[in-house]
Amino acid sequence: MPDAAALKQAINQTMPFGKYAGRKLIQLPEPYLVWFAKQGFPVGKLGEQLALMYEIKLNGMEGMLTPLIED
Repeated sequence: MPDAAALKQAINQTMPFGKYAGRKLIQLPEPYLVWFAKQGFPVGKLGEQLALMYEIKLNGMEGMLTPLIED
């Protein structure tokens, strides 16, 4: 489980490529994350952050993390 700083960083990380490039990871649509889960998340930190966002959305927890989103 990530610590608070890693969680905040993951939430505010922007997607660097693809259809949703430029969006914060927490703002990615759940079906997109489900697709990644089936295809395989990228290797490395981004993949770990995407997997975390998948778990957050799968468990309906994104609402309580909204206060951590930075402008």
